[in-house]
Amino acid sequence: MIRFKVEDREGNVQDIEVPADISLSLMEVLKASEYNILATCGGMALCATCHIEVEEGVEELGEPSDAELDMLDTLPIVTSNSRLACQIRIGEHLNGAYFKLMAEEES
Repeated sequence: MIRFKVEDREGNVQDIEVPADISLSLMEVLKASEYNILATCGGMALCATCHIEVEEGVEELGEPSDAELDMLDTLPIVTSNSRLACQIRIGEHLNGAYFKLMAEEES
């Protein structure tokens, strides 16, 4: 099993546990865990509605793709640990990671 923590937009932290052989993205797991993630583009790195900050474990993720970086560049608030959950595949490298959902933008 893979275990990681997720902090929602209200500051509540929950432990998430998923099978190691699951073939999903972090975005899909977060949506299945009933987090409020729009994922408007369906995981194609085209909308940034699954923007997260990696609080622990960023060094295990590897570098973001150019498409992911381009999308992050469109956001008003980004940190050096910002990523798109749709671009992070579930795997053993996420064991012990800590993710924070970024605030939804005011319209």
